[in-house]
Amino acid sequence: MRIRDYFGITQERQDQISYAMEIGLVVLFFLGMERGSVGVMVNCAVGLLVLQIPPLLQRDYGVPMDPALTLWITSAAFLHALGTVGIPGTGATFYRTIGWWDHMTHALSSSLVAGAGYATVRAIEEHSDDIHLPNRFMFVFILMFVMAFGVFWEVVEFVIAEVAAATGAPRVLTQYSLEDTMKDLLFNLGGAVVVAIWGTAHLTDVVGAIETRLETRSETD
Repeated sequence: MRIRDYFGITQERQDQISYAMEIGLVVLFFLGMERGSVGVMVNCAVGLLVLQIPPLLQRDYGVPMDPALTLWITSAAFLHALGTVGIPGTGATFYRTIGWWDHMTHALSSSLVAGAGYATVRAIEEHSDDIHLPNRFMFVFILMFVMAFGVFWEVVEFVIAEVAAATGAPRVLTQYSLEDTMKDLLFNLGGAVVVAIWGTAHLTDVVGAIETRLETRSETD
């Protein structure tokens, strides 16, 4: 992925933005702790855990994680966590006060799911002589994979909200309405379409690294 080709942002600047957002997650975590907000703390903690995946994949599995790919992942984690933080003086979150915030984070997160699903399946195809997936099928697969994951996530949100309501526990995730759920799924689909059309070409190095890892395991087995 070459963000600098599209927006003129250098790789060094991409690294700096990613680092700033990671520090931001730490700050938001302590802000949530100061406010006694379990939801903010949990979402920030999960985001920080997710951000450990890129260096882990690169260090232990040889999967190339260039600055743009790391920025992609970091942005999804940071913007979601930021959306759960209450605005000073109002207590309302960005998710509640900014209509497009939820749509943005869903599209961004779903694009990550689409990229991960594509890279894994394409690597398996390249590794196996018995599997051939035409490009048109891959397009449909990315959409179906993201939609299935999106439905699963909405079910998880619903269960967590119901358990919180029944037990009086803090709501870590929230569903606002059926309309909101349908819009979430539509923006998930939008993120998947973006990756299916433009994103797959930028994941070639990741696919190659996963394929190499599969070949290495096959040889050792």
